[in-house]
Amino acid sequence: MGAYYPPETHVEPARKYTRPRRFFSITGIIIGLILGLAGGLYIAWEVMPVQEYDVEPWQLREEDKSRYIVAVALGYSYDGDLNRAVQRLLDLRLGSDPIQHVADVACQLTTTGYVNSTSGLHAVRSMMNFYQLQGRAGCADSLINTDGSAPTAVVQVALPTSTPTLVPPDTKTPTPPGAAPVVTPTPIPIPTTVAQGSFIVLVNTTCSSSESGLIQVNVYEINGSTGIPGQRIRVRWDGGDSIFYTGLIPERGPAYADFVMEEGVSYRIDMPGLSEPLQQPLAAVPCNDPTTGERAIITYRVIFRPAF
Repeated sequence: MGAYYPPETHVEPARKYTRPRRFFSITGIIIGLILGLAGGLYIAWEVMPVQEYDVEPWQLREEDKSRYIVAVALGYSYDGDLNRAVQRLLDLRLGSDPIQHVADVACQLTTTGYVNSTSGLHAVRSMMNFYQLQGRAGCADSLINTDGSAPTAVVQVALPTSTPTLVPPDTKTPTPPGAAPVVTPTPIPIPTTVAQGSFIVLVNTTCSSSESGLIQVNVYEINGSTGIPGQRIRVRWDGGDSIFYTGLIPERGPAYADFVMEEGVSYRIDMPGLSEPLQQPLAAVPCNDPTTGERAIITYRVIFRPAF
């Protein structure tokens, strides 16, 4: 018998419709990762950026550290508590000599336009008083008067009047011919800076579950937009009082300070020596947040600004 040869098996070429399908696509995964990463970064940076709370002083930016140092010096000028001031400087981690760092910051502020305002000049003088008492020195000592007096608000300038004095009638000793008329100077007061006078207070209210029960204070210069750090704010209630200062929460700006109220208590607020106490007490009463519907305590937003 002859050999048996099996029939040839016909093999179909692989086509895209007959190829085995995968459960995932490498290209799709890469594109999805890129889109997801881009979307996540956009949401994190633009839509819902991270809000930093309870930041430690040493974590502040350099310009915010300078504002913090100004507030520390102003606080020391009010209460004279050296231990508290030094501890606040140590919290900034300024190096081996934090008090000399205060002198360096005062020097830097003096060489800029910071001292052109009354509040800025007062702040730098407070810094000078602080570090000089601790035996330190800086360039501000030679650029600013160290007598501690307030800046002069009025300068006497002698300007000639336009009315000359008449020549007296002839006497036995006549006036020499060609004599010039006598000009009498008249002192004219010219203000150089606007003094920081009494502050007036503006109050409005809001109800927010995220800022429940706060007295939020902002103190501004006479222009209404420049914040003043280190300003002393006093809150009083039956049986107690509290002093706090602007500028100690740098992420909210140099003008800002706040106080947490206790529900059911009424408070009176003022700037000691600079404003009259608010006649209408700020009552910590409950409210409902119009956005979330949650129960909260009313929040007061208080603005102090110069009366002129």
